[in-house]
Amino acid sequence: MSSIFSKIISKQIPADILYEDDLCMAFRDINPQAPTHFLVIPKKEIQSMADLTADDQAIVGQCLIVAAQVALEEGLANGYRLIANTLEDGGQEVPHLHFHILGGRKLNWPPG
Repeated sequence: MSSIFSKIISKQIPADILYEDDLCMAFRDINPQAPTHFLVIPKKEIQSMADLTADDQAIVGQCLIVAAQVALEEGLANGYRLIANTLEDGGQEVPHLHFHILGGRKLNWPPG
């Protein structure tokens, strides 16, 4: 199953890439919902959080470490929100696991 994120990974579609390694990449969201809004995605095609297995531990761990690292590089030392929308009821729009990192302003709770 190929998604827009698979095309970004393969460089078929351009993105404002903030970080990339063998396991994951981070890039700016094209429809930002906060002053700073970027995504971290695994390069392995994993549809959602619901599809993770124990074999994905290193990949997801690296995604979270990258999220924290890039958040600091993007000036979010005062805090940020990390979200993984999961499946239809969770608001997932792209069938490829991805983490939204939002910050740059005070974020309200509950989100919606």
